[in-house]
Amino acid sequence: MEHWEVLAPGGYRFVYDDALFRPSTDTFLLASLPRLKPGLRVCDLGCGTGLLSLLLLQRQPALFVTGIDRLPAATELARKAAEINGLAERLTICSGDLRDPLLPAGGFDLAVCNPPYYPVGSGGLPAGCALRSARSEATCSLPELCQAAARALRWGGSFCLVHKPERLADLCCALRETGLEPKRLRLVCKNAASAPSLILLEARRGGRPGLAIEPALLLQTSDGTPTAEVNAIYFRQQEDLS
Repeated sequence: MEHWEVLAPGGYRFVYDDALFRPSTDTFLLASLPRLKPGLRVCDLGCGTGLLSLLLLQRQPALFVTGIDRLPAATELARKAAEINGLAERLTICSGDLRDPLLPAGGFDLAVCNPPYYPVGSGGLPAGCALRSARSEATCSLPELCQAAARALRWGGSFCLVHKPERLADLCCALRETGLEPKRLRLVCKNAASAPSLILLEARRGGRPGLAIEPALLLQTSDGTPTAEVNAIYFRQQEDLS
């Protein structure tokens, strides 16, 4: 079933389908990581129905975003969202495998991705093909994703993604092997007493070694309510995250 919701009062509308990609906290958190400026050329690798692209455009309307996904049902909805939001000149959706050289090499300042977290054979998978591809690396491995990002980015461009803490070593190795140097790392924790459940990482093409560990992103306060930063990420209050 197709669902439409609003990112913020008066903001963009996004769409999802129960058989494809449901909205996740991970995507909203990832959208807060890139340092956005007007005019940046952004590629959303594995864009699904376009939620991450719309979140970035909600933060910085003067971006030029290109999304790519291999599932025609997802890209059809993403194109519909771009049209409904009047973003024909700002958001372009491509159908195809991100591992193929479909995007212009070196044509982007920023690449973003909410990738599948688990390698093939690491556990049970959902029944649907689309849901399996969102969870498992069966159709795109971590090294292949990093290769695609490196190919798309200009020299000095950034790659921002969200992943699981237990894959940090794999992620850093895959990034370095493709010329993407990890530069910023932020741990995501439920609260100040919790171990991290996610990581947000920015790498730079051709960057020098040196990784900055930023303060943890806490999801809840001591009394269990969302933190002010989480409220801002979900556009529940006015705060500039650019």
